Amino acid sequence: MTQTITSTPRADVRPVSRWVAALILPIGPAAIALLRYFLPYDTVDDPATITNKIVDNLDRGSLVLWLGFIGMLTLVPGAYAVGRVTRRGAPWLTAIALLLVVPGYLALPWMASSDIFIWSAGTAGLDPAAITRAAEATHGSMDVAAFTFVFGHVIGTILLGIAMWRSHIVPRWAAVATAISQPLHFIAAVVLVSHTLDLVGWGLQAVGFAAVGWAILRMRDDDWEPMP
Repeated sequence: MTQTITSTPRADVRPVSRWVAALILPIGPAAIALLRYFLPYDTVDDPATITNKIVDNLDRGSLVLWLGFIGMLTLVPGAYAVGRVTRRGAPWLTAIALLLVVPGYLALPWMASSDIFIWSAGTAGLDPAAITRAAEATHGSMDVAAFTFVFGHVIGTILLGIAMWRSHIVPRWAAVATAISQPLHFIAAVVLVSHTLDLVGWGLQAVGFAAVGWAILRMRDDDWEPMP
């Protein structure tokens, strides 16, 4: 007895995945750009000053926390989408970039935990001096997270911008915008202490990633993901 086995055609989700990737790409950098602009304190402030500024600006601090949450949900998928289209033209550079930038982004929740604590304690009406003492009693992993974030996302984004340039998936201005975005953020946060310049830095990455999203939308499905 011969049995005929028929296979059910699989749904082609590639058009949907392309649209989702293109829409997610600029959201993370744009959210962090706004976060850095509305941040109620400066990166170089001492702990007591940071606590007082957050407690005195709870509504603004709440907005910053929401923006950080949006960034945490979208930065890693966005970086992965960029790497997915640059790896063909620059495989090693893309791999190294993602090995740096993804752990950097994943360290963000650890970095934000102190701000969440200060905001919650301030909302509860606790004494700012006591909040500062508690916030300063950080776990050693916070220092590791800070280094992972700073080194990973700055160097990783530079390499990702170079990979965009070498793979020719976007206009060169978009690759340059991405590559210089995080050095500009670092200068704005640590050297010049300018929230406006910080907005521009992260905004450049959002624009560069949006250009990648536009390139993804214009791809054929087989170029985005070949069928098995």
